[in-house]
Amino acid sequence: MSEYWNSTTLFTDNCSLITVSGYIYKTMKILIIEDDSSIASFVMKGLKEAGFTVDSASDGDDGYMKLRTGVYDAAVVDIMLPGMDGLTVIENIRVKNINTPIIILSAKREVDDRIIGFRKGGDDYLTKPFSFSELLVRIQALIRRSQKAETITHLECADLTMNLISHSVSRGGTIIELQPKEFSVLEYLLRNTGRVISKTLMMEAVWDYNFDPQTNIVDVVISRLRSKIDKGFDAKLLHTVRGIGYVLKEN
Repeated sequence: MSEYWNSTTLFTDNCSLITVSGYIYKTMKILIIEDDSSIASFVMKGLKEAGFTVDSASDGDDGYMKLRTGVYDAAVVDIMLPGMDGLTVIENIRVKNINTPIIILSAKREVDDRIIGFRKGGDDYLTKPFSFSELLVRIQALIRRSQKAETITHLECADLTMNLISHSVSRGGTIIELQPKEFSVLEYLLRNTGRVISKTLMMEAVWDYNFDPQTNIVDVVISRLRSKIDKGFDAKLLHTVRGIGYVLKEN
């Protein structure tokens, strides 16, 4: 029997058996925005057992902030949420140029409802009750498509350019010499231009280990990077958001 949810009962097989076509994304991070705790826990359990890292939010405002400040490979968003509704969350995220792939969950089955969901910025639409195995393959398909779309060779912010092939950086036509960690931090910031990145996210993404509140390694690298990419230029690109993290953007 497949896994699925309906309004009264959760039916589940062994979630660990649901690995479709061999795709298991152990480093992929998914956000679930769902106010029904039974559905949220069910989906989170299945995704974790399939190898994903999972965050959750139980209302639209919290979900919006997580999408706005976090970095996710995909999100599953319910429409009927306390506070900001799911469609508004998606619409506001797209206005911020955040392109996280989003699957809409909804009990609304009409074609018009699906069209509205897509027009607001959803990438896929799944109606309740749903099969967990179908949700899983849809998430995997969205991630595969987004990864293929991201086969880029250059990253830019204003007149700052990074060539991922030659591993070179320049600003205003002037070559900037960077150390390996400086390059990695700048690449991560460029891939998330306009998004505030916390020290925790930076440590996980660049150093690949959990954040130690006693270390100042992120601050040190950011300081060196700022002196190299901003010093001598009127327009500053690397900004500190006090108490939160760092953001690369034009003023």
